[in-house]
Amino acid sequence: MRTNAKLLWALSIFYAVMAAAYIAWTWVDTGQPEPVGSVAFVLMIAFSMFIAFYLDIEDKPFRQKRLPEDRQEAEIHEADSELGFFAPHSMWPFVTAAGIGFVFASIAFGWWPAFFLAPIALIGVLGWSYEFYRGNYGH
Repeated sequence: MRTNAKLLWALSIFYAVMAAAYIAWTWVDTGQPEPVGSVAFVLMIAFSMFIAFYLDIEDKPFRQKRLPEDRQEAEIHEADSELGFFAPHSMWPFVTAAGIGFVFASIAFGWWPAFFLAPIALIGVLGWSYEFYRGNYGH
């Protein structure tokens, strides 16, 4: 967590420098700072600082043990070996991706095709979520 907090603090500083450059550039170019981009930069700074502050608070030694990636003397076997279970022969990621792709591509023609194609994406998400709750794997 310490490494992530340091990265986010560095990102906050980078965003602050870029925000100052962006505001100065738009001010010189148009005579006033551009409001949408300026607010977006300020929000990026605020949100990355918020997450970095949270990670700093959670990193206190009395809160939890240090993660292996935060210690110099850590061994590879100390990290979590299991990252999750991934279905080897599942069709649902393809169905979900195709449904979402069709929905976004249909917006080029208008909003009405999206209403007819959205159920494909919904069926894909539901099938992917519940693929191990039926058949041989049902509880």
